Amino acid sequence: MKVTDLTHMIYSSMPVFPGTEGPLFQKANTIEKDGFQEVKITMYSHTGTHIDAPAHMLENGLYLDDFEIDRFIGKGVVLDFSDSKEGSLGLESLRSYDEKIKNAEFIILKTGWSKYWGDEKYYADFPALSEEAAKWLARFKLKGIGIDAISIDNMNTETFPVHKIFLSENILIIENLTNLESIMEETFILSIMPLKNKASDGSPVRAFCIEN
Repeated sequence: MKVTDLTHMIYSSMPVFPGTEGPLFQKANTIEKDGFQEVKITMYSHTGTHIDAPAHMLENGLYLDDFEIDRFIGKGVVLDFSDSKEGSLGLESLRSYDEKIKNAEFIILKTGWSKYWGDEKYYADFPALSEEAAKWLARFKLKGIGIDAISIDNMNTETFPVHKIFLSENILIIENLTNLESIMEETFILSIMPLKNKASDGSPVRAFCIEN
């Protein structure tokens, strides 16, 4: 069994969505003063490698705590677009993966963009799904769709149509994945377990895959 971590490290100066504050770590207790160590962590619910619940974008959407725990684990496949020169992933670029998608519960779009983590380039020009492609994918019985970039939508959007297409079908969105090049098997088990907090519109996750 091979377990691969697909999660970015969380730290105070880490990359975050433009306009969002980075996480704050405050020493609340120390061994010297209190006999134990504890840190107070303050961060947004969509920090780092995270998942989006329908409530993130939809007024009456489900929260993460509305889903059963098995919604966050299942059979995954990677769709490799790391050699794509296009700024948008259109429907034609997905059609050849039809059979793989039919047999999957999670699909991951591998764009190769995680190599720019920590660089200004990370926030722009990554291959994002077109609305037509998103509508086609949303017809499959998927638990979730992930990407190794900061958003499933183009960064220039103000309406987030791709998010809304998936979330309206209760398909979870996983963003800021990394280390996808380490996945060797065609299919694997993907785990994206969120924190179990009430009315969760999203949550950082420790995403990982398990290969035989």
